[in-house]
Amino acid sequence: MVMLNTFARAISDADVRRLAGEQRYQEGFEQFSLGLVQSLEDRGDCFTALVRGDPDYAVTLAADHRVLDYSCDCPEGSEGVFCVHSVAAALAWLNRIGTIGEIKETKPGGSPVRRAFEKAVRVRDFVYYRDAGSWARGVNRAIDSIEQLIPAGQAAAAIEVCEWALQQLLGAIERVDDSDGHFAVLRDRLQDLHLRACQESKPDPVELATRLFHLELRCDFDIFHGAVPRYASVFQEHGLQAYRALAEAEWQSAAARANSGAQARSGENFRITQIMQALARVSGDIEQLVASMSLNLSSAYDYWQIAEVYREANQHDNALLWAEKGLAAFPNHTDPRLRTFAAEEYHRRGRHDDAIALWWTAFSERVGLESYKILEQQAKQAGVWPEWRERALAELRLRISHANEKARGQIRSRRMEVDDDHSPLVEIFLYEANPEAAWQEAQAGGCSGGLWLRLAAAREKEYPADAAPIYLKQAEVAVASANNGRYPEAVALLMKAAVLMRRLGRGAEFGRQVDALRAKYKVKRSFIKLVEQKRKSLYPS
Repeated sequence: MVMLNTFARAISDADVRRLAGEQRYQEGFEQFSLGLVQSLEDRGDCFTALVRGDPDYAVTLAADHRVLDYSCDCPEGSEGVFCVHSVAAALAWLNRIGTIGEIKETKPGGSPVRRAFEKAVRVRDFVYYRDAGSWARGVNRAIDSIEQLIPAGQAAAAIEVCEWALQQLLGAIERVDDSDGHFAVLRDRLQDLHLRACQESKPDPVELATRLFHLELRCDFDIFHGAVPRYASVFQEHGLQAYRALAEAEWQSAAARANSGAQARSGENFRITQIMQALARVSGDIEQLVASMSLNLSSAYDYWQIAEVYREANQHDNALLWAEKGLAAFPNHTDPRLRTFAAEEYHRRGRHDDAIALWWTAFSERVGLESYKILEQQAKQAGVWPEWRERALAELRLRISHANEKARGQIRSRRMEVDDDHSPLVEIFLYEANPEAAWQEAQAGGCSGGLWLRLAAAREKEYPADAAPIYLKQAEVAVASANNGRYPEAVALLMKAAVLMRRLGRGAEFGRQVDALRAKYKVKRSFIKLVEQKRKSLYPS
């Protein structure tokens, strides 16, 4: 009977669906319906079953601290998957006790609360977006009932119900459109209630720690994620020791599986890594934390995180060592956070040349205004910006020259502007508040349409004859794009050009240019209509 009660708290129809996924669940249900599950046997600490087929497969189901444990000797089951045979055996067990998915509660106050939650969370088919909010509100009202257990002196029952409810929620959420994030809100509320109930009832710390470890490790969607720091005061020393022992054993198993090439259960390697890192942070063991973080060094970001850990611990030599390891492992187009970290350490040590060299590499990889700004900041910190500025501008001109030579005689992509060669230089000179230099570059080699408009805005007061043709040309570009949404933009540019041309005494000339534009794009009726509406602004009196 003890096994029955323990197992009942670890399994429900929702648990089976969640672990298996809808397709495996349906296939397993079919095997169960066909009577292929035989020899279902209670062995005291587990249930076993034989699922007939070609060949037959043996399934074992157990409750590991209220978390369903399972194994099957089929190929999928051997890799830790909750296979169709495990589904069939679990459904056969649920059917044997008279229901699929309904759990009887023996503790006072729990039964009606569970029934209310089960009714609210149940999903018959699929909850689409338009109904998801209503579904979530119903579940939230059911959680209200769970919350009432705490002030009613039934905090211990609330702990149990919260753990069960979280697993029910997991089983349902995959069949709910959760675009608005209802699951996270409901999950967090249940977990907050669970913590409150634990603080109120003070359960056995070792049992609680053991149970939460298995739930955090096995459940998806961050169920009880970060249990160690959240429950540290409830676990106390004994509970924390038990949690750590379980984590270290699982950590060793994960390492053994990785070394043997065996496939881990989905997500568990990631979760045990997070658990080990949380334990290390609580204990303040930096080396243990780094050891767990070092399990995955697949990106420059991973090295940066370790470097940050050492810097926070004021171990600057180790911090720089890991930053340099990351730069060596990912030298090209590396994570800018890692490059910034290393540069800051170099500057702190007076190694300014090394810091600038890092960002010169970044500038060379992605020549443009943003990398130019960072290079400027780094060189100014060392007091050597003038020489690096000249070097950066020379590099830009060299690249433009090479690009022009390469493009000579080739047909350019339709996506490229026909005159955008000197855009980087124009943008840099505008950033440096040198519009005259920017204008000269644009005249020499062209730039993008957006930069031409910025140049026109900078020159229209003193040089209206330069700005008016730009506005006219960019207006035509907007019209030619054949997008109705750009017609107001095009007409606004024409109106700017009209003002400037009248200042020059060339209003009539501009009227003829507008007429030519209308004739060229006469099929664009929305554009013609807007021009007529603004006739007084576009044509001379």
